[in-house]
Amino acid sequence: MPTAKKQALEMVKKLPDKATWDDIMYGVYVRKKIEAGIQAADEGRVVSHEDVKKRFIKK
Repeated sequence: MPTAKKQALEMVKKLPDKATWDDIMYGVYVRKKIEAGIQAADEGRVVSHEDVKKRFIKK
């Protein structure tokens, strides 16, 4: 698996020339959240769709 530095460089290369610092930071944030979600799923730390619906049903 590529290093975080290499992944970050690839992400920045794909951004448009007019990208701002906020665009770059958002890309890093999204990537980090996606990786955390994948790791949680791999570790079995997930909630079923039915359980989520039960938690959010207004009574």
